[in-house]
Amino acid sequence: MNKTLLPIRLVFIALCAAAGWLVCYSVTAWDSYRGRAIFIGLCIGVLVVLVDILLKGFSLRGLSAVTFGIAVGLLVAFMVQVSPLLERGDPDNIYLVRLALFLVLPYLCTVIALRGKDEFNLLIPYVRFVPHEVETPLVVVDTSALIDGRIARVCQTGFLGAALVIPRFVLRELQGVADSSDPVKQARGRRGLDVLNDLRRLKHLDLRIHESEARPGDVDAKLVFLAQAMKAKLLTTDYNLAKLAEFHGVAWLNLHTLAQALRPELVVGETLEIELVKPGKEDGQAIGFLEDGAMVVVNHGRAALGQRVGVEIISLLPTAGGKMVFAKLAGGNGAG
Repeated sequence: MNKTLLPIRLVFIALCAAAGWLVCYSVTAWDSYRGRAIFIGLCIGVLVVLVDILLKGFSLRGLSAVTFGIAVGLLVAFMVQVSPLLERGDPDNIYLVRLALFLVLPYLCTVIALRGKDEFNLLIPYVRFVPHEVETPLVVVDTSALIDGRIARVCQTGFLGAALVIPRFVLRELQGVADSSDPVKQARGRRGLDVLNDLRRLKHLDLRIHESEARPGDVDAKLVFLAQAMKAKLLTTDYNLAKLAEFHGVAWLNLHTLAQALRPELVVGETLEIELVKPGKEDGQAIGFLEDGAMVVVNHGRAALGQRVGVEIISLLPTAGGKMVFAKLAGGNGAG
């Protein structure tokens, strides 16, 4: 039981018992039943607290759906009641029909509203109203983006101005990966949990946990449906999920695409400063790496291994993973 709610619930039960005792003062005939009144008040308090516990996890979105369903059901029942259909007939039968309408229709409308509560926005806590009626942009994050890890570094820079929404079912999937018996999957899942904690520590980041289960189906289908319902973008590194989102008209963001877009445009003759970390295949060659992971092969650079040196680009070779750069020591001679 929540430590904050426990004293509140105990005080409420005590107040209910006290209310039963005080009722005997207002009704003189009940003065001899004071103990029974206290017991009844105590039972009522306990019953209310039990209902409160049973409603654990019932969100504001669920409450809005119930309210909407009851209101629509009562409206439909009232319209049927005042229609010419019930103007004539046996009064007892008309009474039973009206009673059935007011019981059945609100129930059916409430169930329908609860099943589709993600499809309408009455009291959605993921939309914050700001001046000029501008809504906060939302980005739904999937498991692969958390495991990838780069999302935390991107958010630290402050370039991402949207609120990140992480569904509860994504957290469960991430926890399942972290609890896997496969050491590789386990390491990936734990890295995702560490990234999630890093995101929580960013004070400027608007991070929201989405409680709704969306609709039945696999995680990819839930993510696409949730992004559609919330009019949000989908952040992922999963190519198949990205294509599924594109098919359903959901805008998506891919960290791989962002990384490729941020790679500097290199030209022959440009001077760079890199650290030479290992020898190359050919005699005299040394290899270094740019910040984006691109390999730089430096001719006649083996003597400077372990040092940070200036190099001049002499040729560029496109590869599947990006570009391979051939260079020479700045001010020196080398062949590509």
